[in-house]
Amino acid sequence: MTIQYKNKGYKQADTNLNTVLTCPASATLIVKSVYCVNNDASSAILVNMNLVDSSDSSTEYEFFRDDVAAKSQVNASPQGINLEAGDSIKIQAATGSNKIQGVINYAQIDRSQENG
Repeated sequence: MTIQYKNKGYKQADTNLNTVLTCPASATLIVKSVYCVNNDASSAILVNMNLVDSSDSSTEYEFFRDDVAAKSQVNASPQGINLEAGDSIKIQAATGSNKIQGVINYAQIDRSQENG
């Protein structure tokens, strides 16, 4: 078993619900934080984030919904999130044009080298 500490950046180019991080089949992810930045100089932007649970028929569970103030940032997961194999995080913003962007910090625990 190995642990790799990683970052994954994202930018919302459109207003669609986009998958920004998916846990590999041979790993578990411990997400430390999901930072969300609003680069718009004049207005707040509504942002939604969902966890897709692949073990529950790929059911989506909203874990963050908030208006992110202009020129500000929030941590959408201050308590962290655990992702099992196949789980993912999706993000949607009410405004596209890369005004909402951020970084996901996580530890990837690789189980591909396990015995038994």
